[in-house]
Amino acid sequence: MRKKIVAGNWKMNTSLEEAISLSEEIKQIISAENNCEIVVCPPFPWLVSVKEIFKNTKVKIGAQNVSDEEKGAFTGEVSASMIASAGVTFAIIGHSERRNIYNETDAVINKKLKIGLAKGLNMILCCGETLEERNNGNLESVIRRQLTEGIGHFDTQFLPQLIVAYEPVWAIGTGLTASPTQAQEVHFFIRKLLVELLGNKAENTPILYGGSCNASNAAELFSQTDIDGGLIGGASLKAKDFITIAQSF
Repeated sequence: MRKKIVAGNWKMNTSLEEAISLSEEIKQIISAENNCEIVVCPPFPWLVSVKEIFKNTKVKIGAQNVSDEEKGAFTGEVSASMIASAGVTFAIIGHSERRNIYNETDAVINKKLKIGLAKGLNMILCCGETLEERNNGNLESVIRRQLTEGIGHFDTQFLPQLIVAYEPVWAIGTGLTASPTQAQEVHFFIRKLLVELLGNKAENTPILYGGSCNASNAAELFSQTDIDGGLIGGASLKAKDFITIAQSF
C-alpha cells in the first residue's frame, strides 16, 4: 500500500516568531489519527526550532532544498549531511522555482537526489510543465526528461526514500488548479514512467500533487487513484487549512 503524504512548503515566508506560532498552532489542532504522514518544510534558519516544537509528535520536518555538493568552500550552501545531522528527514528538490528562477538543471537535481538519499533523507523530487509546454503538447516529453535525467542512474535500494511531486507550473501560486481528471492523467503517466525506469517496485512510490491544492479541493484531488497526497504551498501557512488538507483522505 502506498504511503499518503502531505508536505507543507513554507517557501521564503515567516519570521522566527511566526514560524514558532504557526508550528504551535498546527501542533495543537493536529490529530493523532491522521491517515497520512505530515511533513513541515520551513526556511533553513527555522529548521531546528520547528523540529523541537514537533519532537513529540508524528510530524516530520523537511528542508526546501539541498546542495549538490557534499561539503567544502561553497559559501551559502547547505549540505544534505548538515540537514540530516539536525534531525531533518525530508528534502524538496527540483521545485519549479529552483529550476526557473535559479536555473537548476536536471543534472544538478540528480546530484542533489543522490547525495540526499545517501545521507538518509527522504527526497521529494518535483516535476511539471509550464502552460506553454502543455499547450504545445509537450507535457509528457517534459516530465519524461525531468524524471529520466533527474533520477539518473538510480540505485533501487533507495526506492523507499523516493517521493515524486507533480507540480503544473501554471498552477503554482496562480489560484489555478489542474482539474482532478487532469491531475490524475499526469499522475498515471508518472507512475507508468517510474515503473519503466525503476521496475515494478516503483509502483509503490508516492506521487504528490502540488499546484494550488487547498482546503476546498484537496479531498477531490486526493480521491484520484494515483494521487497520494500533496505538496502544499500557500495553504500550508494557515494551520487550519493545512490540517484540513491532511485530513482529506
